[in-house]
Amino acid sequence: MERRRFGSSRKLPSGRWQARYYGPDGVRRNAPMTFRTKKDAERWLTLKEAEIAKGEWVNPDAGKVTVAEWGNRWLDSVRPSLKPKTHASYVSLFRTQIEPRFGAMALAAVRPISVSEWVADMHSRGLSASRIRQAHVVLALMMEAAVTNELIRVSPCIGTKLPRLVVRDPVILTRDQVEKLVKAAAPPHDLLIEIMAYAGLRVGEAFALRRKSIDLDAGAIRVTETLVEISGKTSFGTPKSHQVRDVQLPAFLLRRLRAHLDEMADKSPDALLFVNKRGKPLHYNAWRTWKFDPAVEKAGLDGVTPHDLRATHASWVADAFGVLAAGRRLGHSNTTITTRHYARRLEGKDNDVARGLDAFRDGKIGPGARSGHEQDDDASPGAMNSA
Repeated sequence: MERRRFGSSRKLPSGRWQARYYGPDGVRRNAPMTFRTKKDAERWLTLKEAEIAKGEWVNPDAGKVTVAEWGNRWLDSVRPSLKPKTHASYVSLFRTQIEPRFGAMALAAVRPISVSEWVADMHSRGLSASRIRQAHVVLALMMEAAVTNELIRVSPCIGTKLPRLVVRDPVILTRDQVEKLVKAAAPPHDLLIEIMAYAGLRVGEAFALRRKSIDLDAGAIRVTETLVEISGKTSFGTPKSHQVRDVQLPAFLLRRLRAHLDEMADKSPDALLFVNKRGKPLHYNAWRTWKFDPAVEKAGLDGVTPHDLRATHASWVADAFGVLAAGRRLGHSNTTITTRHYARRLEGKDNDVARGLDAFRDGKIGPGARSGHEQDDDASPGAMNSA
């Protein structure tokens, strides 16, 4: 054994060299591999000494915790910070995709190639690009937490090549198409559809509307809750991103809501505006099957989904009043979300742009001018009713 200032090296009977050192915890450890030459062993010790000096040393025993053990502990720790539906989704992905593949492995044994092979296997089994990406997100979050807690040095999920996500463009309906859909739906579900189209509410937000959510004097809906469904059971939570908002309503929709409230038998403030035959909260799949999809078929609008109503609203408002106004009504903190996932160019508007450029070139309008049909972002959304 030859002594050094840090660590030591010795020649083994096999002719290879072994490096040993004392960690910051006072425990003597062997290098995880042997070396061909003494110089190689001492170079490894020099790097290990620098790692300790920079505070980057990770106890190699910590990485022996299995993925299953760490995953369960991590899922319990993040539960309070996640919405119930999100947490349930994480648990499902962990149980069905992550634990069967990595559960028995030590955290430190999971390498980037292991993650890439896992992604390839999910793809070969026919999982969608969206599902694969969701599973990878959960594994990546778990591994990032392991790095933060000094169980491993680097996450093996960094740099993983993921399948491209094919995003379905929403169907943007015209006013006449929305009217056909509303007329094709049975009451009071026709009103529910109108609320989604003319107020831009998410489906869960619309399902969670109560009598107290409607402020007839202010002419607005106060969005404070959303209905979520987990394993067939419904529960109420805060809206996405926890953003409570008021949405001003056009006059015709206020009149319809007032009539609906007058007809409701339950006069309590907490009474839900829309319920099933048993008086219970609506279930999305059942509502699609028995109420929405038949109306879509009757109206001749094949392929339209409830989500398209929200995208339609976003496009209408963005076109007439600007993206900021659309983002505010939809409850987005960032207008990038509005343009990326919801608002789409309305057909025929490019012709207006071309005509406007002609007028600009001829000096008839200034560079800051807007076409006559547009208004400021702060214009009343109620004007949409006359658009």
